[in-house]
Amino acid sequence: MITRARKVTPYVLAAASVAALLALCALQRAPMADVLVYRAEGHAAATRGADLYGFTVTEWQLPATYPPFAALLFVPTTWLPLPALKAVFLLGNIVLTALLVQLSCRRLAGLRPAGATVCAVAGGALWLEPVFQTAVFGQINLALACLILWDLTRHDTARWKGVALGVATGIKLTPAVFIVYLFLAGRRREAARATAGFAGTVAVGGLVLPYASGEFWTGRLYETGRVGKAWIVDNQSLQGLVARALHTAEPGLLWAVPAALVAAAGLYAATRGARTPAQGIVLTALTALLVSPISWSHHWVWCVPLLALLWAGGHRRTTVALAVVFTARTMWILPHQGDLDLQLPWWQQPLAAPYPLLGVGVLGLAVLDARRRRDAHPAPSGAPVRQLPASSSSASTIR
Repeated sequence: MITRARKVTPYVLAAASVAALLALCALQRAPMADVLVYRAEGHAAATRGADLYGFTVTEWQLPATYPPFAALLFVPTTWLPLPALKAVFLLGNIVLTALLVQLSCRRLAGLRPAGATVCAVAGGALWLEPVFQTAVFGQINLALACLILWDLTRHDTARWKGVALGVATGIKLTPAVFIVYLFLAGRRREAARATAGFAGTVAVGGLVLPYASGEFWTGRLYETGRVGKAWIVDNQSLQGLVARALHTAEPGLLWAVPAALVAAAGLYAATRGARTPAQGIVLTALTALLVSPISWSHHWVWCVPLLALLWAGGHRRTTVALAVVFTARTMWILPHQGDLDLQLPWWQQPLAAPYPLLGVGVLGLAVLDARRRRDAHPAPSGAPVRQLPASSSSASTIR
């Protein structure tokens, strides 16, 4: 009986977590605003003549911000009644959470958890703030993270490895940082395939939606203000941190210069400092989240792979501590109505920017570790840096 109870308990815990999330969404009548945006994009793409970048929806007046190719993928969202569509997105993100946990543990960190363990961990992961927000907003962050992680952790001999990364970049441009990572890491074939995949999405968008494509690539792409206000606590990027710390809505060079330095340091850590390709993937993800002008808190679903790597490396206390950080939601307990985000005192700044501070800390430790190892074991002049194949990712973790 005891053995049977132990086998059943993880599934019970996972089911209870899912039931609690569904009940909370039903009771709070979660608006799932991003689903409404995707649906409007799909409608604009389906009707061809509609202005893809001219509409706004919901009480928050949200516009379309993704490339035209993404709008084509959203056309099926117009085929379902809105309540059914919201249910599909919510249940889909629950399934994707389990998939991300499995990819992070098995493919990235080299762990071999049982199916029951994956279910239990996924049930807990639903309450990590980035994952939870992705679910209740109806976002696609989990889908993109799974697509990228699946592609980059395939064996080096896998056919068309890198193309899926290119497609992800064509949907939401920030994955382009991974293409740069592949190029700098000497994985030129994967980088070329990813670039070709991205180019293919641009071509498809241009053929089917030529006017919207011209509008996006020549103008809308550079209107970062369309995405949202960079200084609000929702934005967990380096720019959001700097804007709030300096009490200015437009930090300009005071953000751009540190962002450039962080980008260089992050890519150095990912390509030269990472002990395994698995670490390189996670460090690249953190770099992308930090240097992007806007990284909403729900973009940080990459906390799941990060936690998996730390756990696999034996850093159990650190894993638990970071899981607490990603669950605490400290940014939401601060006064942030109106422009109060720009008036936070110094002692509240860490609470308003937990994710970028954590990301900078991880990258800093990775850079220091790389320099320490380089000084201890200098490579011969002109010697190439050896990259392990993605399939050999071990349980080593970021130190």
